[in-house]
Amino acid sequence: MKKTRVAHIADAVGGVAVYLQITLQAIDPEKIEAFIIQGHHTKNKIFKEKHGNLVQTFLVPIQRAISPIKDLRSIYETAQILRKEKPDVIHAHSAKGGIVARAASLFYPTTVLYTPHAFSYLSTPNRFKKGLYLRIERLFKHFNSILLACSTSERNRGIREVGYKEEKALVFNNCIHPISETAFLKHDLQLPEKYLCTVGRPSYQKNIEMMIEVLNLLKQKQPNIHLVIMGVGEYSPNKEHVEQLIETYGLSENTTLIPWIERGKIFTIVSKSQLYLSTARYEGLPYAVIEAMALGKACVVTSCDGNKDLIKDGYNGYVVEENSVETMANRTFALLQNNALLTKFENNALDYFNEHHNINNTIQKLEGIYRSYSKNKV
Repeated sequence: MKKTRVAHIADAVGGVAVYLQITLQAIDPEKIEAFIIQGHHTKNKIFKEKHGNLVQTFLVPIQRAISPIKDLRSIYETAQILRKEKPDVIHAHSAKGGIVARAASLFYPTTVLYTPHAFSYLSTPNRFKKGLYLRIERLFKHFNSILLACSTSERNRGIREVGYKEEKALVFNNCIHPISETAFLKHDLQLPEKYLCTVGRPSYQKNIEMMIEVLNLLKQKQPNIHLVIMGVGEYSPNKEHVEQLIETYGLSENTTLIPWIERGKIFTIVSKSQLYLSTARYEGLPYAVIEAMALGKACVVTSCDGNKDLIKDGYNGYVVEENSVETMANRTFALLQNNALLTKFENNALDYFNEHHNINNTIQKLEGIYRSYSKNKV
């Protein structure tokens, strides 16, 4: 059986990098042979396949920011690589990867499976930018494009707003490997015995300001409540505003802000938390929530794409509307006061993960998608 050769084209940072790491290590290299085209600024990021071998990587000047010169160079260089390497199918990731891949495919005609990992036009409150990004998405859907959404909500949005035909809109849910205790890493942070937690950089997307508002209400009912926020790294555009809110509400003793740390340490912190929170405005299908479920944690989340695909209200957590601060605080407090219900949600969270988001049980679907859209159909 001839292998299907897949070209991944991406600005390999954040959730996209996690997606590549997980899927490449799960997919059968005897069936699927992959290589990656990524940005120069991610040259130190390496990827391995299932047997531990390095995945071949090519560098082009692809980056998230709009840069006409670099973007055109990326398209040209990507097209050159595609013509030389001759993949059977292309898998493009995120908005910029999607543009570069689909433009390059005009010079190397091949099906492009496009995974937005949350559509770009959701990333801004600016109406002009939102409209511009949406028009770009609508234009490029005509370029050898099949939507391969990472959640059902993302697929539905692609059909409803971007204009994909149903037969050209597929889903492969984000998945991870089960998390064993051997993946846990010790940390030297001084955390209280009981705390809530989240992973998300202070930004428009993650809406950490809402979480601080929720914490402020919770403190009025439970003065010793504590929130651990992980992922407060260098690129956290709303960090100062979040810190000001914490100071204004007198929550310094009730919060711990943690910069980027190893995933193993994150697993340890999440596993010992009381429950997981997300106040995101938009997602593709958030790995942080999937990991919380895999660790058997109930979640209280906002009803954005991705979150509402993972958390079923009243089953493995609660789902509230965006900016419904009082409702989220009430749901969280009620869950903390009901150990029996909390335990039920925790068990359901783990069950739901194993049924729907354990990559050991789902990777064959992605392999099948690659083969069905391959030039080399077997």
